[in-house]
Amino acid sequence: MQTWLRDDIKQTAQGQEADRILRSCTHCGFCLATCPTYQLLGDERDSPRGRIYLIKQVLEGSEPTAQTQRHLDRCLTCRACETTCPSGVEYGRLADIGREMVEQQVPRDRASGFKREALRQLLPRRRLFSLLLRTGQLVRKLVPGSLQEKIPVYRQAPDWPVASGHARRVLMLEGCVQPAMDPVINPQTARLLDTLGIAVVRTPASGCCGAIDQHLGHPRTARQRMRRNIDAWWPEIEAGAEAIVVNASGCGVQVKDYGHLLADDPDYADKARRVTELCRDPGELLQQEQDRLEPAADAPRAIAFQSPCTLQHGQKLPGRVEALLTAIGFSLTPVTDPHLCCGSAGTYSVLQPELSKRLRSNKLANLQAGEPALIATANIGCLTHLGAAADVPVRHWIELVRAKEATA
Repeated sequence: MQTWLRDDIKQTAQGQEADRILRSCTHCGFCLATCPTYQLLGDERDSPRGRIYLIKQVLEGSEPTAQTQRHLDRCLTCRACETTCPSGVEYGRLADIGREMVEQQVPRDRASGFKREALRQLLPRRRLFSLLLRTGQLVRKLVPGSLQEKIPVYRQAPDWPVASGHARRVLMLEGCVQPAMDPVINPQTARLLDTLGIAVVRTPASGCCGAIDQHLGHPRTARQRMRRNIDAWWPEIEAGAEAIVVNASGCGVQVKDYGHLLADDPDYADKARRVTELCRDPGELLQQEQDRLEPAADAPRAIAFQSPCTLQHGQKLPGRVEALLTAIGFSLTPVTDPHLCCGSAGTYSVLQPELSKRLRSNKLANLQAGEPALIATANIGCLTHLGAAADVPVRHWIELVRAKEATA
């Protein structure tokens, strides 16, 4: 694709990156077949190729409009198009650049602006979010149905394992919303790793991975959050921590991008690159331990696995968890169109509720067609979104697994 970016944009690092990505696109149209919003709406401006043209126009000097912003807002950033693209177009990165530029030039109406800013200010603040969510859970039956489905039923968190003397140590990104939305996942992961001889070192100073700000057009704030996490982890990394485990695949894809996003930061570039190298999804870490794993005693064997977009398209780990679950004794029911997004996509289900619900309905129909006893997934957003409307329980797959030594 030929480009004629404005000189003041092209001379920046961001402009040069955008130019490179644009030039790699051959506008072949393969991406249209796997784009969830294009399948629903049939408007090319709601496809990757159409949005690439919109972003290109802005970078070349055309004034963006509210309509431009609307089509970019409708993008899930699921990155299924990247998996399909024969030219390797880094669409997700280009979408972030385009959103940031349009956000600076197109004012939002008061209601939309308030909602987006409220999400940016609330979700990354773990204590405040936890307090508000717990309050909502106490009065859950009294709130309107549209809001009620956003409030998961309270679950009691298990105890974290007592500090051990294991030679192997890993860090964990506990996240901002996950400890409140489903407080079982992180300690359950730590307990499983403990029985396998791997200690999880907690770092209370770490927090939001930065993905919320990154995808809402505020990359500067995102980078601040990245630096804070790196500072929190660095002493343990220098002391020999072998990995940073991230249970939420949406956060995992962001942390794995730290090296790229902070590449121009002279103080953090090397550290960020090291963090990227250490970041692991639990499926990656446990793959080498699969001979020591088995299904938990109370876990059903026939399950459907919903592979989050951030796991299969963002982290490029398609089939990794499915292979692990199958190897240790689960029977995975067939799922049609497993590459399509469930509609959660971070804040998308709040900002684009109609499209999000249509995508969820389609996804649940495919997941439940094989009559599984449970749906397993790997991301807190997908878990909560699907769980609000599913006919069977939805759980993080890590809850279904235990170490064989634990039964001795």
